[in-house]
Amino acid sequence: MTPITEVEGRRLALSNLEKVLYPATGFTKGEVLHYYATVADALLPHLRDRPLSFLRYPDGPDGQIFFAKNVPPGTPEWVTTAEVPRSEGPARMVVVQDLASLIWAANLVTEFHTPQWVIQDPETADRLVLDLDPGTPATVVECCEVAVWLRERLAADGIEALPKTSGSKGLHLLAAVRGASSERVTEYAKQLAVEAEQAMPRLVLHRMTRSLRPGKVFVDWSQNAARKTTATPYTLRARAEPTVSAPVTWEEVEECRSAGTLVFSASDVAARLQGVGDLLAGLLDEGRAGAVP
Repeated sequence: MTPITEVEGRRLALSNLEKVLYPATGFTKGEVLHYYATVADALLPHLRDRPLSFLRYPDGPDGQIFFAKNVPPGTPEWVTTAEVPRSEGPARMVVVQDLASLIWAANLVTEFHTPQWVIQDPETADRLVLDLDPGTPATVVECCEVAVWLRERLAADGIEALPKTSGSKGLHLLAAVRGASSERVTEYAKQLAVEAEQAMPRLVLHRMTRSLRPGKVFVDWSQNAARKTTATPYTLRARAEPTVSAPVTWEEVEECRSAGTLVFSASDVAARLQGVGDLLAGLLDEGRAGAVP
C-alpha cells in the first residue's frame, strides 16, 4: 500500500520509498525525499516563480532519462502551474512554490531545471549563467581557473558572480542581473566567453564543437536563451552517485587542486547548509543585481 504523508496540510502519496535509485551507494528514493525536505529552505527560493523543467530518471541514472516540460498527468490541483510562452505556442508548466509541491515533484524522481527569468516577467532575464564544462583530460580544476578570470571580468562591469558545482564534471557561475532581455544577456554572455578564449586560448573554448573540446573548458553561454534551463541550485543529479549542484565559496574555487575536491553528495550539502547557510543568497537580493552593459 502506498504510504500517505501530510506535508503542510497537503496529502501526498509517496511511492517506492525503498527503491534504490543510486546503485553505487544504495541511496534510496526515501533518502532522496528526505534530502529535499532537509534542504527545502535553501532550495525553494531558487525555484520560486520559475517554471520547472523535469529531467526525470524514475529508475535511477542507469534507466531511462527524459525531459518533461508540460504539467505531468495527475498533478494535484493545489500545485501551482503557469502559462509559459514558447515559440510553438504557450504551454502550461509547474511552478514549485512550497514544500508540499517540492516533495510531490521530488517523488517523480527528477532533476530540477529552471530558466533565467520568472513567470511574472518572462521577457526580462534576472539571472546570468555561464556553464563551464571541461573536456577530458581537463577537469573542474581547469574550470576553476577559468571561473576566477570570469569573476574578475564580470566584476569590471559591476556584476557579481557566484559559483556552484554542476553536480557533474563542471562549474556554474551565476549572477543576478537587471534591465535586459534574455536575448541581450545571451549576447553579453557570448561576448564574455569569446573574451575568455582570447585571453586563455589554450584553455578556453566558446564554441560547442566536440572535436575542439579535449583538454579545454567550454564556456557555455547559450543557457541564457529564454527557452533554455539550467540545473537549479541544490538539485540532485542523475549520476552514478547522489551528487548535488552545490554552491561553493570563491576560496574553495581558488584553492581547488584536484577534481574530487568539489564533489558534494546529499549528506555533504545538508551539513554545509547548517554551517554556512545558502552561499547563493546574494542572487535573491535585488539590490545586488548588476546592470548588463
